[in-house]
Amino acid sequence: MRVISGDLKGRSIKFLKNLNTRPLKDSVRENIFNILYHSSLIKTKIGKSNILDVYSGIGSFGIECISRGAEKVTFVEQDINATLVLKENLINLSIFNKSIVHNKKIENVLPDLNEKFNIFFFDPPFKDNSYLQNIKLIKRKKIFKKNHIVIVHREKGTKDEFSDILKMIDSKKYGRSKILFGVFN
Repeated sequence: MRVISGDLKGRSIKFLKNLNTRPLKDSVRENIFNILYHSSLIKTKIGKSNILDVYSGIGSFGIECISRGAEKVTFVEQDINATLVLKENLINLSIFNKSIVHNKKIENVLPDLNEKFNIFFFDPPFKDNSYLQNIKLIKRKKIFKKNHIVIVHREKGTKDEFSDILKMIDSKKYGRSKILFGVFN
């Protein structure tokens, strides 16, 4: 697994081989960033952004954001083994100073977050629907900037209901993955 673009382009990212985590495929990650950069529907820019990467695993999405000029990424991952690999990646890439890492469940982190974010990336386990409550809490707390985007990675067959939380902007399918883009309504 490698960083696709930016200052860290081509650098390796270590990943876990276990059943608890599913790394975001390079091709899917590349397509997400192509949409972020080229869609006329998305007003949020990565450069100088403050990003919340939830269910971050080994951090490939947030690391890619830092490589592309993000100001800071807050990573939230409850699995200790994934968190250890994430921290190792941040140290090896010399970007630990642009990140905050929480080894906790997101519902234990959100109540204490008071800063505002531009980009939210949710990559929950495909069978987990509790993440919707966390998106609702972000909306209630208003910890999003005016120009923001919420990106959700799901299995293509899932039927999640976002109408009372997000205005959906776009949806793309790649293999068994579905990527949803929305803004708080």
